[in-house]
Amino acid sequence: MNAHAPASPGTSNTPSAAPSPAPGAVPPRDLPGERGEFLRSMAEQRANLLITVRGLDNERAARRTTVSELTLGGLLRHVAQGERAWIRILADGEGRAPEGMFDMDQYRMREEDTLAALVADYEAAARVTEETVAGLPGLDVTVPLPHSPWGPPETVHWSARRILLHIVRETAQHAGHADMIREALDGASTTARMVPPGSVA
Repeated sequence: MNAHAPASPGTSNTPSAAPSPAPGAVPPRDLPGERGEFLRSMAEQRANLLITVRGLDNERAARRTTVSELTLGGLLRHVAQGERAWIRILADGEGRAPEGMFDMDQYRMREEDTLAALVADYEAAARVTEETVAGLPGLDVTVPLPHSPWGPPETVHWSARRILLHIVRETAQHAGHADMIREALDGASTTARMVPPGSVA
């Protein structure tokens, strides 16, 4: 990974890599410290979001229920693509925008999409996140962000910690969107079934 920590006088700006846990030795969500706390929080937010698509078929997952263009299937596609993009930025550490990161089509459930496939893709993105976070030497490593249409012209660097907090915030925000869409769809109250704070999904 090309992520690096800010240099101290007389030291390299690339931290010595901490050994990753042996495959299967420590489940990522059971990691101690900050990395484990992030993964557990992220798992809770994902579980809350996935409640909103429970029991739906493809037609209802693609249906608009508000003046917004957003649908449950479209939101699910977006959070998977968004999480995957941010983790790729963190893992590559080169400041390149992953393919499709700024593509607005990611918010739409396409005709060829199925809800089952979108859920599976989201779960696959989650596994990549957990593996990447488990392999980090710490959350102080920093990476350059890709230039975006709404960002400043100069290169901005974020720590792994800030990137991961951004993913949690995005997921929680879209879980709220999805909750409202589902209630407008069939009256199901997903909020009442959310994972209690502090529990593990």
